Amino acid sequence: MSKLRVLALASDANPNNLATSLVGYSHAAALARQHTVTMVVRRENERAVRSAGAPFDRIEGIRVPGFDEFYAWALRRVFKYDYGSHVLTAFNYPFSVAFEWCAWRRLRRRILDREFDVVIRLLPVTSVLPGAFAFFSRKSSTPFVVGPINGGLPWPPGFIQAERQKEWITGLRNVYQVLPFSRSMYRHATAIIAGSSQTFAEFELYREKLFFVPENGIDCSQLRAVPRRLRNGPLRLIFVGRLVPYKACDLAVRGAAPLLRQGRAHLTIAGDGPDRLALEELTRSLGIESSVHFAGWLTHAQVLEQLQTADILVFPSIREFGGGVVFEALAAGVVPVVAAFGGPGDIVTPTVGYSVPLTSPDDMVLQIQRILSDLDGDDARLRQLSEEGVHYAREQLTWEGKAQTVSRVLAWAAGRGTKPDLPPPSRGRKAVAQ
Repeated sequence: MSKLRVLALASDANPNNLATSLVGYSHAAALARQHTVTMVVRRENERAVRSAGAPFDRIEGIRVPGFDEFYAWALRRVFKYDYGSHVLTAFNYPFSVAFEWCAWRRLRRRILDREFDVVIRLLPVTSVLPGAFAFFSRKSSTPFVVGPINGGLPWPPGFIQAERQKEWITGLRNVYQVLPFSRSMYRHATAIIAGSSQTFAEFELYREKLFFVPENGIDCSQLRAVPRRLRNGPLRLIFVGRLVPYKACDLAVRGAAPLLRQGRAHLTIAGDGPDRLALEELTRSLGIESSVHFAGWLTHAQVLEQLQTADILVFPSIREFGGGVVFEALAAGVVPVVAAFGGPGDIVTPTVGYSVPLTSPDDMVLQIQRILSDLDGDDARLRQLSEEGVHYAREQLTWEGKAQTVSRVLAWAAGRGTKPDLPPPSRGRKAVAQ
């Protein structure tokens, strides 16, 4: 595929952060290794992006006077850096539009002069934050691509974890459809990339220009170069994530409890949050506190180190959009046990791990118990899943592989290639058909 001249909008991309900031940077960096990419970020992220050394052709740091300072103050004083808050997501809307307006003013002449073959909006990932750039550039001949976008997962009924997580603004989610630029962004977009089967279903109206590409990816350096060492001693279980209700770490603890009580397993919980005290009390009530280690907040590098020593990732999050830790676990040869829903449900297949249906909390606990018990008694199966997971990650889940797939969409949008066939997994196709 010939190189494209790509303008990548990724306001919050930052290689030093986690979650979608790291996702946006990693995706853009992978595209830059295949194309000529101009990266557009907030001014506050420009230094970190430059220092990371990705081969961007140019990096444009956009400052929004007044807005940037107010947002930084509100994030620190009002939201206390709670990036999982749905109120914060809604609060981001005017700042996102202001950023794109300033970016358009900076780059308008270059876009109109056809200095770029295609524009792609990588961030924000969430589908409820419409962008204005597609509207601003609608009269140019440069195609606009948005995605991967994600979100829209319904809250599963019957789970107290979901009820505890909901915020007052949750019921207003669909209001985004009437916000300025919401319909115009998707109407003027040449292509829309959905990051999950659920989001693909939500945007079925645009099926002719809709493609499925998972939100996350992994760095090639994370792939294991040598086979995982043979198990020696208790099963090494790990949970990674914020300790908040919807992550459902309590289901992981209860599911692992029989093996933990017998000394046949050890569980590391990497993460922190408001549920930590309740989880510590749960381990005491189950008599397993000596077999559970609360590691607290860890850096990304430390999380990867923990994964290198684990056998099984127990991650029954009941409403996970991307599930980047599942990608990292597979790359490390860790067998994932996840909820059959959202991003993890799209990625984990029976050849590399286990997807537990969202039936009820008690039933999920029983299923996790059965899976862990079976793996405890079958080292050959554990090793097979581990090796298949590394192979799967190498072949399908790297950032380079993702960039190649997205490049096919960009080439089609730019009139330089045939339309790729990128439907969601079979679970997604069934969901769409319903």
